Amino acid sequence: MKKNIVVIEGDGIGPEVTRQAVKVLNAIAECFHHEFKYKYCLMGAVAIDKTGNPLPDETIETALAGDAILFGAIGHPKYDNDPSAKVRPEQGLLKLRKSLQLFANIRPISTYPSLHHLSPLKTKNIEGVDFIIFRELTGGIYFGKKETNADQTSATDECSYSREEIERIAHLAFKQASLRRKKLTLVDKANVLETSRLWRKVVQEIAKEYPEVNLDFLFVDNAAMQIILNPKQFDVVLTENMFGDILSDEASVISGSLGLLPSASVGKGPALFEPIHGSYPQAAGKDIANPLGSILSAAMMLDHFELHKEADLVREAAEWTLMHGFVTKDIDPVNFYFTTTIGELISDYLVGKISGSDPNQNNISLRKSTII
Repeated sequence: MKKNIVVIEGDGIGPEVTRQAVKVLNAIAECFHHEFKYKYCLMGAVAIDKTGNPLPDETIETALAGDAILFGAIGHPKYDNDPSAKVRPEQGLLKLRKSLQLFANIRPISTYPSLHHLSPLKTKNIEGVDFIIFRELTGGIYFGKKETNADQTSATDECSYSREEIERIAHLAFKQASLRRKKLTLVDKANVLETSRLWRKVVQEIAKEYPEVNLDFLFVDNAAMQIILNPKQFDVVLTENMFGDILSDEASVISGSLGLLPSASVGKGPALFEPIHGSYPQAAGKDIANPLGSILSAAMMLDHFELHKEADLVREAAEWTLMHGFVTKDIDPVNFYFTTTIGELISDYLVGKISGSDPNQNNISLRKSTII
């Protein structure tokens, strides 16, 4: 298979973790005789510094022409700490989603037995957690009309949804649920919001097309509580933009580290794959960031290409590193391995240079951190 992959490394730790994902994709290409070609583009604070624009037109054009986009992270403290900044890195990401018509963000939430001790939740509550959040990505309050009055004493953010926007992501969520445990939970605030009442009406109508899927409903405040109390109850969660943003970040801590979780954004244009963590500027350039979120995002990309065997192998390799204690500083602050080391280990596992049952600890320890 030949694929053209657009790589947007972004800001902070984005370049470091994305390079490990590319390393893994190259290992997959070598093993399975695929050909992946990469085109690198700018977006975010680095794009503002070089062009004055968080999303240059060239990046949009290149992304539209690619088969998929591998994205790192976005954001920089000089913009985060300046509320008066007119141009911000995040504007580039919102514009890219809109330009590519990426209307659905898909975020799997799962746990690893070897890391249960890191989760803020009790082990008995997280064993076997495996659900997916479908978040609407291009509508709602984030994209609604925004106004601030002349004397800066009041402001308005409009939340608006159409039937079409709800229908297209609902069908994706129902189809996914039908392939899993056949349960879909719609999260809304239908007791208060007109937009939520429209969501509930449309989703109930669509549910008739998927009789094998059990549909239930939770108000967003209750859903936030249930994700902590009993995350195992969820299979596929469907929700609007802002609710999905908040709930998916809440759910991401269940695994024990933000650095572990991938995501995909899909729609009418080329799909985009990115780890859920931020740019973590404090760690930039130190080779300590966790690359697994980016590597597992690459696995989701392989699934998107219908290379399911390859994707499963990448996930197997990632879990192998965790099982054997080859982890980055966010997981073990004392005996940790470097970002590049994790990427090399997974790549070596994929091409058969490392035995899955008996890793050569001596060789691997040479690439360990200096804090032992």
